[in-house]
Amino acid sequence: MQSMNYNMKSAVYLLGLAVLLFSCHNEDGEYDATGVFETTEVIVSAQGTGEIMRFDIDEGKTVDAEVELGYIDTVQLSLKKQELLANLEATDSRRYDVARQIASLREEIATQKREQQRYQNLVQAKAANQKQLDDINARLATLEKQLAAQTETLENGNRTVSGQVRMLEAQLAQVEDQIGKCRISSPINGTILSKYAEAGELASQGRALFKVGDIVNMYLRAYITADQLTELKIGQSVRVFADEGESGHREYAGTVSWISDKAEFTPKTIQTRDERANLVYAVKIQIQNDGFVKRGMYGEIKID
Repeated sequence: MQSMNYNMKSAVYLLGLAVLLFSCHNEDGEYDATGVFETTEVIVSAQGTGEIMRFDIDEGKTVDAEVELGYIDTVQLSLKKQELLANLEATDSRRYDVARQIASLREEIATQKREQQRYQNLVQAKAANQKQLDDINARLATLEKQLAAQTETLENGNRTVSGQVRMLEAQLAQVEDQIGKCRISSPINGTILSKYAEAGELASQGRALFKVGDIVNMYLRAYITADQLTELKIGQSVRVFADEGESGHREYAGTVSWISDKAEFTPKTIQTRDERANLVYAVKIQIQNDGFVKRGMYGEIKID
C-alpha cells in the first residue's frame, strides 16, 4: 500500500514537472518567426549576336565572377577590327611634319633678315641706296606671309587627320567592346542553377543563357508581426535555425539586412508566433552558408 502511494506521488510529481516545462517552453516560444531560405539569383543574358562557340557550364557547377565560361562567334567583328586598324594606320600616315615642311622657308627668312641688317648698316654709312633696302624689306614681308599661310594650311590638314583618327579610334573601341561582350561570364561568385542554351546554338542579344545564384551569402525571408517590428533594426544580430533532419536544428549567426516598410497578409505557408496576426512584415536575415542550407528550406529565427 505504501509502495502504491509512493508510485502515485511520483507520477503526479513527474506530470506536474512536465506541465511546468511545457508551459515555460510555450511562454518562451521555440521561434519568433519562420520563413524560407533564398539566394541572390542573376539571369545572365547574351550581349552579342552569333553562334555560341563554347559554353563550359553545367547545372550545379561553382563559378567565379568574371571568369570566361564560353564565347560567341567573333569572326566578323575581328575582320572589322583589322579593317579599322589598317584605315587608322593609313590615315595617321597623312599627318604632316610641320617643322620639316616649313624648314626651308624659315631658313630663307633668316637669310633675308641678315641681308636686311647688312643693308641697314650700308644705308646708314651711305654705301647703299634706300631702294635696295626697301626691296629686301618687301621680300622679307612676302616670305613671312608665305610662312604663316603654309603653317596654317599644314596645321589645318593635321587637325583634319586628327579628327579622322579619333573617329576611327572610336569605331575601333566600339568593335572591341562588342568583341568583349561576346565573352560569356558570371557577374558574381556562385553556383549555376539553370542552363538555358548549348554550344552551337544561335545567341541573340538579350537571350537568357544561364541562371547563377550566390549560395554562400544566403538569406532567410521571414515574417514578423507589428509587435516584433519594434524589436528589430537593420544590422541587428539574430539567431537563425535550419532543419537538420532528425538530429534537430543547425544554428547560424544572422544579420538583419532588410525590413519591409509595408505590411502584408500572412502567407499560408508561414507560421508566426502570434497565430492571430493577419498582417505581417517581411524581413531578410543574411547568413553565411556552410553548404548545408539549401534554397527553399524552411528556417526559423530567434530574436535575443
